[in-house]
Amino acid sequence: MKTYHFFCLVLFSVFATLFSTQPVYATPSQQADDPVEQCAKGFEFFLEDKYAEALPLLEEGFDGREETYFTNPEDLGYCALALGIMRRLAGNPNGALEAYQVALPIFRASHNRKVEGTTLNNIGGVYHAQGRYAQALDYYQQAMTIAREVGDWAGEGATLNNIGGIYNEQGQYTKALDYFQQALTIAREVGNRKGEGATINNIGSVYQSKGQYTRALDYLQQALAIRQEVGDRAGEGATLNNIGGVYNEQGQYAQALNYYLQALTIRREVGDRMGEGMTLNNLGLFYDHLGQYEQALDYYQQALTLEREVGDQTGQGTTLNNIGAIYKYQTNYEKALEYLQQALIIRREIGDRAGEGTTLSNLGEIYFLQGQYEQALEYYQQALIIEREVGDRDG
Repeated sequence: MKTYHFFCLVLFSVFATLFSTQPVYATPSQQADDPVEQCAKGFEFFLEDKYAEALPLLEEGFDGREETYFTNPEDLGYCALALGIMRRLAGNPNGALEAYQVALPIFRASHNRKVEGTTLNNIGGVYHAQGRYAQALDYYQQAMTIAREVGDWAGEGATLNNIGGIYNEQGQYTKALDYFQQALTIAREVGNRKGEGATINNIGSVYQSKGQYTRALDYLQQALAIRQEVGDRAGEGATLNNIGGVYNEQGQYAQALNYYLQALTIRREVGDRMGEGMTLNNLGLFYDHLGQYEQALDYYQQALTLEREVGDQTGQGTTLNNIGAIYKYQTNYEKALEYLQQALIIRREIGDRAGEGTTLSNLGEIYFLQGQYEQALEYYQQALIIEREVGDRDG
């Protein structure tokens, strides 16, 4: 058994609420290389979803922060916050954290609680994407407290979505659905169509994980329509990827490939490197299902390279497991064990219990095929305990 790496982290649902009140920059110098002007122009591009244009300007403005006086410190805070999001999308999680750590004290000092909460939520998002769930939950809970305190319903909805994403990735589906339903209620009450699309996508992802494909497709098609309606290109790529996953699991390979390729095009277009890695992994799984193992390995290796570059621990665990499974099919048991043991280490480190159970089961199968029945039994028993545990969590 192998697992898909679904897009459950709502990196994009908070964009509409990050800067609901746009910063008013002090009158900037007319020089093109003035950091304040660069931040202001980069921020404009960011709000217009022109990420390729935004990133270099935000980087240059941020780099010049020590040599330039920002009349309003919050101008630098917004520049850093937007840059953190851009760096995260570009596959630079440590750079994203650096920018967020500049933004956070600025908004605390100015008592801008709403954007402080948004910054905490985004810091949690970096740890979440890395599979560091305990740290992510800590930041999400801080963000949730602030959002409720200041009545930031949209921010609360985004954080509920992110917490739900963690529980989905850990196989705690009932908890995940509870958080997603709370987020959906809020998105609809405040008229946040972008957030609504993200949340419906995530609900579909849970049913996809549970193997309820008809229900999953219903939610995912709703999400796709909303994301296309509001021009959420990054979100559209994520939903296309998930729809491809459903069709792949159902054996409808032509449709799966069509959706995956659409997703890959969009994710490369918007610079979503983490999402690109997910889709490459799923393309590997597509060819794996067809028995075209060399092509599958090529996509898996591309995915693994990207996942390591962006620090995506969850994705690495999934891809390593899938590579190990291919070598198992090719009866290259030594290589299979090498990759599966790497996957097991990562999945235990990040608390991915459902994934850990899958990898333990694959390890058990390899030992069984080699006639090492005692070791096989040991791994199968460990896998069974986890699978029952995850099942119990789901009720």
